[in-house]
Amino acid sequence: MTALRDWIEGGDLSSASVEAFLAAHAFPLVEGRQVTFVFHGRARHVFLQHWIQALPQQQSLVRVPRTDLWYLTLDLPRNSRIEYKLGVDAGGGHAQLIRDPLNDQLAHDPFGANSVVHTEGYAVPDWTQPDEHARPGTLELRAVPSRAFGGDREIEVYLPARYRPRRRYPLLVVHDGDDFLRFADLKTVLDNLIHRLEIAPLVCALTTSPDRLVEYANDERHASFVVDDLVPYMETGFSIRSQPASRGLLGASFGAVASLSTAWHNPGVFHRMCLLSGSFLFTDIGEHEGGPTFDPVVEFVNAFRKAPGLPARQLFQSCGVYEPMITANRSMLPVFQSTGMRVRFVEARDGHNWQNWRDRLREGLSWLFPGPLWMVYE
Repeated sequence: MTALRDWIEGGDLSSASVEAFLAAHAFPLVEGRQVTFVFHGRARHVFLQHWIQALPQQQSLVRVPRTDLWYLTLDLPRNSRIEYKLGVDAGGGHAQLIRDPLNDQLAHDPFGANSVVHTEGYAVPDWTQPDEHARPGTLELRAVPSRAFGGDREIEVYLPARYRPRRRYPLLVVHDGDDFLRFADLKTVLDNLIHRLEIAPLVCALTTSPDRLVEYANDERHASFVVDDLVPYMETGFSIRSQPASRGLLGASFGAVASLSTAWHNPGVFHRMCLLSGSFLFTDIGEHEGGPTFDPVVEFVNAFRKAPGLPARQLFQSCGVYEPMITANRSMLPVFQSTGMRVRFVEARDGHNWQNWRDRLREGLSWLFPGPLWMVYE
């Protein structure tokens, strides 16, 4: 029995009672495994739009009789994080997707923002929040001359607090760097994890593509830019260790494809990779369902699966169990393991979104670039 059902069975469905119920609770209602989504307002039809792959992505809310209150209760596992919107048809026959008016918890991405709900057991990690005791690193905007693309490419460079030119630092190349900064709190995460001695102080080259769906889809120009233009630029302009064991690649979605493609075309250059929710669509038989944008990705992943080689030495891979790419990522795991790489694979009760990828950074980066806290020596 939920709090909403108790209230309905109480029998007082007056407007004053509705307002009192709304004022007394936080929404959605999270009660054990049950999550109740609520909408208050006049409408002909209201539905929940979510991105949980295993469930119908649109599910109708039910109106409480004689009221303008609508609700839907789902049974969801602990430790889940779910982004959603509400579809509201106010009577014109066309539903408008809106953020939940009763929920001020939002998750932002390049396309806007979604409402978000956490089930029991999930909490926003404290290391993703600003810490007044953590000394901040700095960001510098640079232009990298690129023979691969025939012009300069802007990057941002993260330098850790206490950066010293006489020290040598590991290098992490981050695909979609601007989005990692804006939507995954990357700078705050790096500042905190370095302050807590969980990851080694490192330098990050934050790259951003003007045409990522092309350049990140196994584009040889991009691999050449990273290896022949960006890495030498970083090693010349900053205090970077030159050994492959101190170089890493980080990417999510198509950025994970770009990271794997770059390492595969240039074995021995990068020893560490962090691949988050990789768009690793492939075909053993038949056609794929990704559309023309995925054609070069599928061609690449098919080729990689046939002859993976040894693209790196250590790989952290993660994927959300609620996202479409979970099957592809699970299928890639034995292929990655067959190369001889040290592989750590993590699943999360989350979707294909930036806060899922943010929440995986601590485990991924502390395993790839461990700090003194972990007492790991290589």
